[in-house]
Amino acid sequence: MKTVDLSLFDNSWWKPGNKLKLVVWYFINVLFFINPLNPISGLKVWLLRLFGAKIGKHVLIKPAVNIKYPWLLEVGDYVWIGDYVWLQNSFKLTIGNNVCISQGVMVSCGNHDYRTPGMDLVAGEITIEDGVWLGAKSLVSSGLTDIVIQSGTVLSAGSVATKNLDAWTVYVGNPAQAIKTRVIQ
Repeated sequence: MKTVDLSLFDNSWWKPGNKLKLVVWYFINVLFFINPLNPISGLKVWLLRLFGAKIGKHVLIKPAVNIKYPWLLEVGDYVWIGDYVWLQNSFKLTIGNNVCISQGVMVSCGNHDYRTPGMDLVAGEITIEDGVWLGAKSLVSSGLTDIVIQSGTVLSAGSVATKNLDAWTVYVGNPAQAIKTRVIQ
């Protein structure tokens, strides 16, 4: 029987950006984003654009948000990103218009393959389409495939999505299960 041997881990194929850019972003992220004492959303939007993110109009970024790689981030118009959100976008993360990402949500474009001895990095792009609401402390995590959270979807608080979610559907639980159609009155 094989065993886990993390000395075999090798993600040398993965190049998220040049080292200077990574180091500078690390300090900007710590000082202006992760820091819960910075409530100035406009400054955060400006910094994200400076580092290559595509950010729409009227985007609100609350305090204590962690963004891994802004140059792999696209955000539409009228998006709310709540306190303590972690966008672990090791690969492209696209967020549509009118999306609410509630406090404590984690969106992770990367994971590890538990079937390999070195627990190799696996990743996929994540697309969150228009009108989606990710409830507080929910998790969206890709792995071997890309994930699409389709328009109008609700992922309830504390729920976990590791696969595509259908449009205009409310999901709850771990793993997230469809419970009803979302209707806006």
